[in-house]
Amino acid sequence: MGISIPTSVRIGKGCSIGHFGGIILHSDVVMGEDCSLRPGVILETRGLGQRGAPHLGDHVYVGVGAKILGPVRIGHHAKIGANVVVLRNVPDCATAVGIPAKIVRETHAGDT
Repeated sequence: MGISIPTSVRIGKGCSIGHFGGIILHSDVVMGEDCSLRPGVILETRGLGQRGAPHLGDHVYVGVGAKILGPVRIGHHAKIGANVVVLRNVPDCATAVGIPAKIVRETHAGDT
């Protein structure tokens, strides 16, 4: 089906996978509630013997082709843009874009 989600991945209720294709999650990934993953998303270690996998908070949106690598934490209500490469933590309610990812917007829960 083009999706690799090991049984050890911890996924909160309400996870949404927009379409199949190229979605790969490391076995140590933790996702909060109501997260949304688009096609081509990879949540993995950085490889080369480095340990640690991403942890996503609640209500996180991960755009098409985004790569979140290593022991990073993505805060609640964060948005990760399309084709972004995340190597550092993203705070709550932030929007990250670019390669490597940079924070372009921070809001508070409930702001528009």
